[in-house]
Amino acid sequence: MAGDHSTAHIVQSLVANLLIAVAKAVAAAITGSGALLAETLHSLADCGNQLLLLLGVRMSQRPPNEKHPLGHGRSLYFWSFMVALLLFSGGGVFSLYEGMHKLGHTDEVESVAVGLAVLALSLLIEGWATLKNIGEMNKRRRGKPFFQYLRDSKDSDLVVVFGENAAACLGLIFALLALAMAAVTGDSRWDAIGTLAIGVVLIGVAVFLAIEVKSLLVGESADPEIAAAAASLAVEDPKITRVLRLITVQQGPGEVLVAVKLGFAEGMAVEQVAGTINEFEGRLRGRCPEVKWCFVEPDIPRV
Repeated sequence: MAGDHSTAHIVQSLVANLLIAVAKAVAAAITGSGALLAETLHSLADCGNQLLLLLGVRMSQRPPNEKHPLGHGRSLYFWSFMVALLLFSGGGVFSLYEGMHKLGHTDEVESVAVGLAVLALSLLIEGWATLKNIGEMNKRRRGKPFFQYLRDSKDSDLVVVFGENAAACLGLIFALLALAMAAVTGDSRWDAIGTLAIGVVLIGVAVFLAIEVKSLLVGESADPEIAAAAASLAVEDPKITRVLRLITVQQGPGEVLVAVKLGFAEGMAVEQVAGTINEFEGRLRGRCPEVKWCFVEPDIPRV
């Protein structure tokens, strides 16, 4: 939503992942579990990712200047894309490597009870962070179906944090099952299989996030409601005869650019056209506060 750049959801996830990473690292050292080691690195990577998102939010809020006349809103999309890449390489690829290594070099998993307790505690903390994240998304999606909101949302930081948290919860469930199976069967290959499963989850989430954020980074149109509002306001004005061309571009969370060509009634003086344009821009910003830039060009239909 316009002007909503809250970072509370990022800070909550950062604190949760920092606590979880410490607990997992201790448990991984005690048990020798590859799945726990993969989860430790995953949590540490998430901490770094959330710091990058906080940096992206701060940079995106810098005011426009001569070099960047439309502001720095897309900085957040850049750093969100970097987070997706780090999640892929630092989390997913390493987990696959660790899983393959464990398959070829089976070591007995020790102190299983400690590992299971730490994983269960981590799942509770991560689940809490995920629920908080979902609550924030529910405030912003305004009745839109949840998964459709994930695809359409322009708040890349919120979607990336949710993707990380959801992947972490699923990874913890796999690690719990793998460690339990290794203890019950006495076969440490289950631990390796759990590590591989975590890697697949992380890579899948990273690819999804990269695709979604890349669209915003390249230049994605704003929500259709904004274009519809602009067209509706033009039609309501008797001095505007038609909308010849209308473009919207999402410049950052809560920052939209609108460029429109309008046809005007015959016989209007330049001053009247300029006044009508100013009135149109004021009404559009009143209805859609996220419109930060509006460029209107008078034109005539081409034969």
